[in-house]
Amino acid sequence: MIRWILFFLVYALLDWYSFQAFKSITKQRYVYRLYWVLSALVLGNFVYQLLLNPSHLKVLTHAKSYAFGFLLVVIVPKLILLVVLGFEDLLRFPQGVYRYFTKDKQEFGYFPERRAFISKLAIGMAAIPFAGLLYGMFKGKYDFRVLKYTMNFEDLPEAFDGYRITQISDIHSGSFDNREKIEYAIDLINEQQSDTILFTGDMVNNLAEEMIPWKTTFSKLQAKDGKFSVLGNHDYGDYVQWNSEAEKDQNLEDLKAIQKEIGFDLILNDSRYLEKDGQRIALIGVENWGRGHFKKAGDLKQAVSKIDAHDFKILMSHDPSHWEDQVIHDDYHYHLTLSGHTHGMQFGIEIPGWVKWSPIKWRYKYWAGIYKEMGQYINVNRGFGFLGFPGRVGIWPEITVIELKKGSETA
Repeated sequence: MIRWILFFLVYALLDWYSFQAFKSITKQRYVYRLYWVLSALVLGNFVYQLLLNPSHLKVLTHAKSYAFGFLLVVIVPKLILLVVLGFEDLLRFPQGVYRYFTKDKQEFGYFPERRAFISKLAIGMAAIPFAGLLYGMFKGKYDFRVLKYTMNFEDLPEAFDGYRITQISDIHSGSFDNREKIEYAIDLINEQQSDTILFTGDMVNNLAEEMIPWKTTFSKLQAKDGKFSVLGNHDYGDYVQWNSEAEKDQNLEDLKAIQKEIGFDLILNDSRYLEKDGQRIALIGVENWGRGHFKKAGDLKQAVSKIDAHDFKILMSHDPSHWEDQVIHDDYHYHLTLSGHTHGMQFGIEIPGWVKWSPIKWRYKYWAGIYKEMGQYINVNRGFGFLGFPGRVGIWPEITVIELKKGSETA
């Protein structure tokens, strides 16, 4: 309760302070009313969805996700207004103090009025994230991008020279709300005509039943050497208030069955061989292993117990912190690890060759794209779906296509 009281107080102060910008540029009462009505509606919907609207097992519903999204749409611009107006007030304050001690005490208006130009500038700056977040919610989350990489390995078996892998990650089917866009993305994956499709975890947000409406759609994924998958942290149902452990266990078993129905070979701390022309590469899959409070079910030693140390190895591990903390330091050499999990925070700025930034970099050192450490590589997929905020801004949904080539190592 104390947290909610603090939240309301902060929201009210932020609202009042941001409102000063509008008061400085217009005297139109309808603008004032529109500002407060919109702010109240967004706040009221957020409170209703989180506190008053019951949902099965405390699951994040579409309505709750959008309530959170619209809250961000109004709060982020107001934070921009706070910064700009606050900077102006740093200049107004000493002027007010000076006037107070140098003018007649009966005279009012010690502080100079806000300048309309500054308020217009602040509102213009705030309009950028306002529009960007709205775009991300209604368009950006389905703006699928195919990112293609060619990776060279000197010890790649010759038969696999030119072998193509499509990686997808973090489907989060419980968040989908547009079948046409998802079907387009499935077609886009199949158009790559890769030899195999590898899915690196988080098929659902929480419940296996979230994937049921999408089974037929994802069953259309095609790859001549098969489709393989691992589990992500959300697949275990750890973020749900279950009635019993048995119910939770059954949910996981149901999800495993659904993956099989779709055509995925789910690898749980185990390995497979991809064979071609009498040669082979090892495909290894671990259960989720994440730093901090995330589930640590992954067992790398068990996963490689059936393969040879000299095999060419591709590892699927949902959380890139596993690669950083364990994989690159392991006795075995893992040529390529495929991960996801971070979503690139679904927000950032990326201009290839110029800028690559997201706030998630403060949590994960390896958060998007290809990295190399100790002669080993990882690709962190930005994710297929979305979670929490129902959108993406600057960090678009990703389909990764990696072509393996025999030759000098990738720079």
